Amino acid sequence: QVQLVESGGGLVQAGGSLRLSCAVSIRTFSTYAMGWFRQAPGKERELVAVISWSVGNTYYADSVKGRFTISRDNAKNTVALEMNSLKAEDTGVYYCAIGGRNRGSTYVPLRSREYDYWGQGTQVTVSS
Repeated sequence: QVQLVESGGGLVQAGGSLRLSCAVSIRTFSTYAMGWFRQAPGKERELVAVISWSVGNTYYADSVKGRFTISRDNAKNTVALEMNSLKAEDTGVYYCAIGGRNRGSTYVPLRSREYDYWGQGTQVTVSS
């Protein structure tokens, strides 16, 4: 059974930082791309960042470029999202997801339907 468990969310003031982590229980972790999504109240879920199967290829939403950094540790089956210079508009539930298997080592899936498994989410609240 595949499980994704996020941690690291919380309440932070604008301008502050948080580090989210996602632990994945799957035998073939290193062959999947990993993504972080978020959903704000009353809004649709949006893609925040993606990292390919082989570290080296990443994608960031324009709204987080230069502030967020995605990374992965294939030996530990974890993916992290370092979030700096947080803004009130970064508030939402953050989800990690795994997908894009067998699409190439540098592929970064950009659509929700390309992800096979999802975590339960962790709340990030940025106070202004």
